[in-house]
Amino acid sequence: MNRISSALVAALLFAGSAQAQERRNHTERAQDRREIRQDRREVRDDRRDLEELRGVLTRFDSAWSRRNERDMSEVEATLRKLLRAELAESHAELEADRAEARRSYREVRGARWEARDDAGWRRRNVDDRKDLRDDRRDARDDARDVRAEAAMLRTRKAIARELAAIEGMRQGGALHRKRDLIVELIQLGEKELRDGKQELREDRRELREDRRETREDRRDPYGHRRHTVGGWRRA
Repeated sequence: MNRISSALVAALLFAGSAQAQERRNHTERAQDRREIRQDRREVRDDRRDLEELRGVLTRFDSAWSRRNERDMSEVEATLRKLLRAELAESHAELEADRAEARRSYREVRGARWEARDDAGWRRRNVDDRKDLRDDRRDARDDARDVRAEAAMLRTRKAIARELAAIEGMRQGGALHRKRDLIVELIQLGEKELRDGKQELREDRRELREDRRETREDRRDPYGHRRHTVGGWRRA
């Protein structure tokens, strides 16, 4: 194979690799935007749930101080309904966190292959090594989110079981315990809202990083920007 043919084959392989990387980057950015929209919905829902729980506590204290059976029964019914909804939301959020953790793991594998490829061909690519570090950090964050959401779901289930066991009881000890459990639910809601805001910040950061990676991938190994011609990126 002469020198011109070798150069042509190399250029075609490079263009194909660039197109594949561009498609991966586009997919990652689209996924980032979907996760940000989901984060915003979850933060909005968490804020609403927290306000409703605080309202339940206010109504509980009022019914207890007035010893109003009708109001207390309504509070218990409202609390039961809120807990069912929160348990369903926790299940859905846990599945979403697991899916995001799986995606982050795949990104780490992809970044690891790119770093190994650079090492195998003796290319010094600082960007790929940085991408691998970023992806590993994101994977750790996502695994942490799965553990936290699973723990929160277990706690809510335990509270729901205990509330069901003392529902309808009006003795002082049962009412004190019921109030403590409502306060614990409020504290869980406050933590969930803080975690949701943190997750939103992390996903926004990940979108910025993926945009940066796209800009870097659009440059050739010598730092020159590749131009798109007819859908092909050429050096």
